[in-house]
Amino acid sequence: MNTISTTKTQNSGAWESTPLSGWGLILVEGPDSEQFLQNQLTNTVLGMQSVKDTEVAQGNNQVRLVGYCSPKGRLLASAWLALQTYPVESSEVKRYYLFISKDIAGSTAKRLGMYVLRSKVKVTDVSDHWMIEGKLNQDAQAQYLSASDEIALQLPELGVESRNTQRIVSAKPKQAHYDATHSEVLEIWNDLEVISGIPRIVLATQEQFVPQMINFESVDGVDFKKGCYPGQEIVARSQYRGVIKRRLHLAHFLSGDADVIHCGPATELFHASDPNQPAGMVVLSAKNPSNPNRIDLQVELKLEALEKGEIHLGGADGPVLKIDPLPYPLIEI
Repeated sequence: MNTISTTKTQNSGAWESTPLSGWGLILVEGPDSEQFLQNQLTNTVLGMQSVKDTEVAQGNNQVRLVGYCSPKGRLLASAWLALQTYPVESSEVKRYYLFISKDIAGSTAKRLGMYVLRSKVKVTDVSDHWMIEGKLNQDAQAQYLSASDEIALQLPELGVESRNTQRIVSAKPKQAHYDATHSEVLEIWNDLEVISGIPRIVLATQEQFVPQMINFESVDGVDFKKGCYPGQEIVARSQYRGVIKRRLHLAHFLSGDADVIHCGPATELFHASDPNQPAGMVVLSAKNPSNPNRIDLQVELKLEALEKGEIHLGGADGPVLKIDPLPYPLIEI
């Protein structure tokens, strides 16, 4: 089966789709779900607008980037959040969708479930039962209409080579014919995610970062005006006392045999002047689809390491990284 599919909308825009095998989905539903998530996540959940059938959640009113921290303020997970309501008897029930890395979906759902207590909330990891897809389109006029059994949300647009690319992540219950084979569209999706500069926590990077260390507050993943959540005091102290000395940066390296070089999340980085002490680590990485010898990276680095000298991947003798500009300004701390 060809996993590159196109969906024609009423505006005749072509959307290329690919299964996202590395993504999972957590459902949080019930009468108390809004306040429950408000007390757990780094971003505010109050006032989110529900998505109607066949609509795509978009904009800050319908889509939120959220983090879930340990009591020490370290990110256990990051997710994209959307909301739908559906009728039950004579009332409407809220269902929140958290698009999250699949390798941490189960543990995150289990941890959230520990705090439900007497709240009327149900937390479920449905990653193995729902199909997660990424959809790309470079036609600014195109619209995507989701199916009646599908939830879809639009991620921030990216300008690449003078063209704006729309990105949508969607989910719906799996069908018997579901095929999760990787495709070239997946390579494009993964690279776009990296160069967006918006981090995604995976198993290897759990509890490695306070949100500001990977620019989470600069990509609207933290609301400093909301109430308490796990780790809130440490996150706030980092913001207002200016103690963050590490940041997320974009980088890349070139190699004639890039496939054999390990550069996955949590791969350590080293400064040439201090080969025995890591200066940071990889957050996300992807092969550049237009250059098979280039690997694009999100990296978390000590700010002082960028002042002079070279940054090496994996060890003092590893590939030298070239630092690239971020597509957004950093909030100054």
